[in-house]
Amino acid sequence: MKKLIIGVDVGGTNIKLGLLNSSGKIISRSRLITVTFSRDQHRLIKALCDAIQALMAKNHVQRKDILGIGMGLPGPINSAEGVVKYLPNIPGWNDVPLGRIIQSKLKIPTFIDNDVNLITLGEWKFGVGRGYRNLVCMTLGTGVGGGLILDGKLYRGEGFVAGEIGHMLHSALKQKSTFGFYGYFEHFVGNRQLIANGQKIFGARDIRIQDIFAKAQQGNPRAIRFWEEIGEHIGNVLVSIINLLNPRLIIIGGGVANNFKFFHPAIKKIIQQRAMKVHGQMVKVVRSRLGDSAGLIGAYVLVKQELGLK
Repeated sequence: MKKLIIGVDVGGTNIKLGLLNSSGKIISRSRLITVTFSRDQHRLIKALCDAIQALMAKNHVQRKDILGIGMGLPGPINSAEGVVKYLPNIPGWNDVPLGRIIQSKLKIPTFIDNDVNLITLGEWKFGVGRGYRNLVCMTLGTGVGGGLILDGKLYRGEGFVAGEIGHMLHSALKQKSTFGFYGYFEHFVGNRQLIANGQKIFGARDIRIQDIFAKAQQGNPRAIRFWEEIGEHIGNVLVSIINLLNPRLIIIGGGVANNFKFFHPAIKKIIQQRAMKVHGQMVKVVRSRLGDSAGLIGAYVLVKQELGLK
């Protein structure tokens, strides 16, 4: 009886793979370095297939044991057709029918979606969002992504590309982002900008986000203020989302969420001050619970949903 699912989380830095049992528990993992393959579309597809087969071999699993493969990728994905529209940080990907390609090569049903949509599904079904019918999930890392659960369903939008929180206009200032646009939220809270700000504030060219967190832990006032300002940026964008969608819950994940305790008070203060009263009183902002596993668990949810299984 087929009962296992393979989850794949393709990031700009790492590719995570997981074998999940019938309960959604990850029973085996593997990992690849994305940059090793990212410059060649065909090499990356082959690497994905090889890694999936290696994970199966490692666990003595055959095709007949696998319900399906769920895969998340960092870009606009037409999940209905299994097509990657493009990948912002991985060149050479335009309208690639990746779902059909992987399924053809491995003879296993394959479903793809945006990576943050899968993180959202994972947190909604197995994480901190369990039991909620309306929530927003935001990930903070190299980029900024978003996923929406509205009225008990993942909302993808007419073109399957809803949830691009990082591209919300945050400022009219002509500050160019990594995507070549101006004033977008991602420019203010993405990893590259955080590191650049940290270099200016602390005069250290090799400073890392973890170092700024450590300084805040030690009570450094400049580091504490650094995270407060990040919280203010996040809070101001969340106010617009809260007023528009009236969610009960906002989940913040991604690597930057490790600093949640330092920027959360500023987020809460901004929401109390600026959100409409009813909206602001209803919503709760929390840190993600599943961490690095969210995308793989979300892949499990995606496969089950696509196959019509509970």
